[in-house]
Amino acid sequence: MYSNKITEKQNPNSMDLDQKSIYEILEVINNEDAKVHSAVNKVIPEISELIKDVINCFKKGGRLFYIGAGTSGRIGVLDASECPPTYRTNSEMIQGIIAGGLDALIYSIEGAEDNQIDGEYVVKEKKVGQNDIILGISASGTTPYVLAALKAAKTSKAKVGLLIFNNLESPEFIDHFIPIMVGPEVVTGSTRMKAGTATKLVLNMISTTSMIKLNKTYGNIMVDLKACNKKLWDRGARIIMHFTDLKYSDAMDLLKLAKGKVKVALVIQKLNLSFDNAEHILNKNKGSLRRSLQGFNLDHE
Repeated sequence: MYSNKITEKQNPNSMDLDQKSIYEILEVINNEDAKVHSAVNKVIPEISELIKDVINCFKKGGRLFYIGAGTSGRIGVLDASECPPTYRTNSEMIQGIIAGGLDALIYSIEGAEDNQIDGEYVVKEKKVGQNDIILGISASGTTPYVLAALKAAKTSKAKVGLLIFNNLESPEFIDHFIPIMVGPEVVTGSTRMKAGTATKLVLNMISTTSMIKLNKTYGNIMVDLKACNKKLWDRGARIIMHFTDLKYSDAMDLLKLAKGKVKVALVIQKLNLSFDNAEHILNKNKGSLRRSLQGFNLDHE
C-alpha cells in the first residue's frame, strides 16, 4: 500500500548521499528545496478557493482547524498558535489538532495516526459544525486519523479540505483538494523535509491572507496588534510613529491610552476621539482602519 507512494520512493538525486561531503549534501538538500516554490505555485488557484471559504467561515463566527499527524500536525499547531500574538485573534479562531494530543508535539506517539476513533472523537469534542472549516494535512493522503476526522466533520456539515503531497487522488467528500507534487524526499520517506516545507508555506498563505482580508493589516503593517510584552509595546509605538509625527515617548503614551491596541490608538490620534468612541468607529467599520479614517491617508504621513 505505502510502497507505491511517491513519499516512500527513493530520490535519484540523493542515492549516494552517505558518500557525499557535507557541502555536497547541503547542495542536494538546497536544490531539492528549491523545487517546493514552483510546486506550491501550481496550486495557488486551489489555495485561493480554500481561503475564500475560510474567510466566509470567519465572518459567520466559525473556526479554522488544521489536523494532521507527526510533522503535519506540528506545523498546523505552530501556525495556529502564532495567530493570536500576530493578529490579535482569540485562541479558538484558528486551532491546530495533532494525532496523539499535545504530547505528540514533543514525543512520537506510535500508532496515533492510525487511530480512526480518535479522529472522529476530536471533531465531536471540538463541536465542529456548519460554520467551521477543517483542513486535513497528510503527506500521503492516507492517514486514517486525518481522513476519519474529515469524514466526521463533513457529516457535521463543515467545509473540509485536504492538503497532500505527491498524490492526485482525492476522497469524494473533500470540498477543497490541494495536491502538491514535491517529489521524493532527499532522505527516503522523511516528509518533514520538502513536504514539511511546503506545508509551512501553504499554512502561512492561508492564515496571513485570511487575516489581511479581515482587516488585520494596513498595507503590509500588522496594525491590529495588541501590546502584551516589551517587544510588542515597542513595536506598537514604532508603528504609531510610522503613521504619525509623534515622538517615541508620545507614541508610547498614546498606545497606553489605547490599552495597547494600535488601531485604536491611531483612530484616537487622527479623529481626536475617546477610547470608547474609537473602538465604536472601528467596530462599525468591521475593524478596517482604512475605512475608519475615511479621508486620512496614512501612507503619506
